Amino acid sequence: MSKILIADDQADVLAALRLLLKGEGFEIQTASSPSGVLRALETQEVDVVLIDLNYARDTTSGSEGLDLLTRIQSADPALPVVVMTAWGSVDLAVEAMRRGARDFIQKPWDNARLLAVVRTQVELAAALRRGQRLEAENLVLRDSADGAASKPQIIAESGAMKGVLKLVERIGPADANILITGENGAGKEVIARAVHRSSARSDKPLVSLNASALAEGVFESELFGHVRGAFTDAKTDRVGRFELADGGTLFLDEIANVPLNLQPKLLRVLETGEFERVGSSKTRKVNVRVLSATNADLNAEVAQGRFRQDLLFRLNTVEIHLPPLRERREDIQPLAEHFLHKHTERYRRGEMEFTPQALEALREHGWPGNVRELDHVIERAVLMSSSDSVTAFDLALRSTPDARLSARLEEMSLEEAERLLIKKALARAEGNANRAAEALGVSRSALYRRLQKYGLSGE
Repeated sequence: MSKILIADDQADVLAALRLLLKGEGFEIQTASSPSGVLRALETQEVDVVLIDLNYARDTTSGSEGLDLLTRIQSADPALPVVVMTAWGSVDLAVEAMRRGARDFIQKPWDNARLLAVVRTQVELAAALRRGQRLEAENLVLRDSADGAASKPQIIAESGAMKGVLKLVERIGPADANILITGENGAGKEVIARAVHRSSARSDKPLVSLNASALAEGVFESELFGHVRGAFTDAKTDRVGRFELADGGTLFLDEIANVPLNLQPKLLRVLETGEFERVGSSKTRKVNVRVLSATNADLNAEVAQGRFRQDLLFRLNTVEIHLPPLRERREDIQPLAEHFLHKHTERYRRGEMEFTPQALEALREHGWPGNVRELDHVIERAVLMSSSDSVTAFDLALRSTPDARLSARLEEMSLEEAERLLIKKALARAEGNANRAAEALGVSRSALYRRLQKYGLSGE
């Protein structure tokens, strides 16, 4: 079991992080001060240190946390340290990364990003200890050689998704750079994995980098690496993502966020495979296939002068557009059943199924967060359900009609629309009139009068 040392001077923050990380199977040790961190590191081994940058001495400068970071790195340069502060700034992030921090998280944190960062650093440290340099930052995205469960499952009952999979099958082996577009949460990373798995590079690393998660000052080092002494406290050489992906695939997520001043260097490595580490004049050469993804309109970014057109041409030899979940409704139920099986296994709930009303609620929801939202909704429902059935009440979906329902309402009379909305509220409440009345914002007696008027029934 991997051990995480968390340092923060606020007890509620420590409690929240302990709960989050313990739930993911990590062993947790906490400290409330820099001296407590150093004492803990003297007496035990940990895999990752997650530290706040601000303690009792001041509130916003981060100097106490930066001093602690320097002392940790001096004692053990290989120990991954992730810094965290509610007073994030580009300068502070740059300084922390220069002093050896592996990543930077701003409070209030996003649970999914924090967990991804911690898992990455745990696996990176383990790989480095085993001497597997090229595996080090690849473990999160690379398919396991002996575990089919780790491979991304693509569920495609809709015509739109079947077309995407046919395109992946056709261009995956072609070794061309691919731009994957689509809304947040639609599954762009899953498609990138599928492309890599279908290519001749499938036995080589698949390395990822999220361009939106990095401060501008550390971006170049993350892409190309740096040499010892390149900047203050750069005590060791660091391998960049392009070198880690040599022979394999590099997935650049949120590509629209690459700083404009670094785009020429990215263009150069795409055209020639050549680059230099930060602080070095030695030219290195790699053979990397680049897959990139964005939810932005890159043509509009080009028109606004925020993205180079020649870089766009290099990135999108082929473009794959991933449709939002609301445009692939045939996939909603099989996806929901897939997530239900996944989360019942994870939380040891035994066999569960959806009620008919729950399935109707899933089909009618607008899914602005796409597949990621669906996954989270099902996970929450598995935890909230008190029986072996997931009800519409367990799903707790907001009763906001989607575009199809809005169009239907426009064609109805007032009474027809009211009757339809009451039926849907009753379905989501599993026939419970009290909950339906609450969802509709009317009193119970007012709802019963309408039930009688429209010949409907409720408990």
